[in-house]
Amino acid sequence: LNKLHYFRRSGVQHLFLQGVAPNRETQQRKPELIPSGKLSMVHTTMEENFLEGTLHFLSEFVSHQHRPPKEIISHLIRQILLNPHQGEILKDTYMLLMKIQMLHPANTVTVGWDWMLLKYTMEDQEKPPGRLLFLQYVVQTLEDDFQQNLRLRLLQKSIAKKVLSCDTCFNNVKEVVEWLIEAVTGVGFCQPWEQPQEIASSSAEARAKCSTDQAEVAPPAAFTQKVMLLLQRMLSIAVEVDKSPNCSSCKIADVIFPFILNIPLRSQREALLNTMESQLLRCKLLELLFQHSCDVPTSLPLSLAKILYFLSHSSVLLQYQDETAPWQRWDEMLQYLSLLLMSYQNVILEHLRSSLSDRMDLIIQKAKPKLQDSDDVSYLDIQLKIEDFISRMQQILGQPVPLQIMEKLCMLRELFLIVTA
Repeated sequence: LNKLHYFRRSGVQHLFLQGVAPNRETQQRKPELIPSGKLSMVHTTMEENFLEGTLHFLSEFVSHQHRPPKEIISHLIRQILLNPHQGEILKDTYMLLMKIQMLHPANTVTVGWDWMLLKYTMEDQEKPPGRLLFLQYVVQTLEDDFQQNLRLRLLQKSIAKKVLSCDTCFNNVKEVVEWLIEAVTGVGFCQPWEQPQEIASSSAEARAKCSTDQAEVAPPAAFTQKVMLLLQRMLSIAVEVDKSPNCSSCKIADVIFPFILNIPLRSQREALLNTMESQLLRCKLLELLFQHSCDVPTSLPLSLAKILYFLSHSSVLLQYQDETAPWQRWDEMLQYLSLLLMSYQNVILEHLRSSLSDRMDLIIQKAKPKLQDSDDVSYLDIQLKIEDFISRMQQILGQPVPLQIMEKLCMLRELFLIVTA
């Protein structure tokens, strides 16, 4: 089961929290709500808008045995994390939310955020300073609940099924795609607020809060990259949460495809494809891209033979914002073809077209990958297609094939040999 590396790590990473390790006695007892007397103290600080007091009391009262009610968690998110506060208040609120999540992972009943709040925050032009921390927290709750329900084989009861299902709420998934494209291209995307860099500190407390510090003062490039990775994680969960990852990945790829055709910069297209967590989704998207660029489309299923077909019949139809030499466009095409080949190999070896429950069974049984007739290609087939491509390149460019193209072709040939072996 360790081969399910896709689920071995947390979506964001819980912060290191001291003094929260459970003992045997507390592990055996069912968690209860914080006692009413203590809760009344918290409510008093909330009514008086004494933020530091609210955070202090909750930090003291939350333990393995005692959890806060849902409305308290919602208050921390809506009234503190997403309000225009700065500095320590944001960090302390995020730390507290992650402590609560670590001790009492959210489920569909106790989760303190909903999709409308996430949508509003992602599209809010006022750019609340805590929105990246909020997105990290959202992905953490999705990830923890997803893994818990995966172990129980009850994904239909997960938060992800409620908000990221391609079967029941596909509009939400489309919105994630739109946010991702905006982050990749910078068009319509809310850039981070301006803040002075903090003075470097080597204290233990500063290291413990490293994650929040980075999120709070991240420069535009780092901020955008963090958002992209978090949104890609959400898409990968959307691929897996329903019973047919194959069907879900097709639906999501169909939504992304028109966007990628209109992305003007190669660096932006590469950022979108290289940060894509779901190998199956990347496979579907690249297959659409190459099928679209073929002079004569093929009805072959995705296979090694089809990837070789793309090498022989693809043309360059992507948009370019600047004047790019023709050979550079072909260089990008070959790079994506290698990426498709590697993704396809992972899809086959890791049974990624099967549902997660079936996949676990296949791994336990050490089942062999399901190959198709069109996966049976020989060294001669590979060599002939590459030679044909070189001849075509020389005709198109009217000059010898550039060294960079030859290097990409050598890499592609080696990858094919590894896969066919």
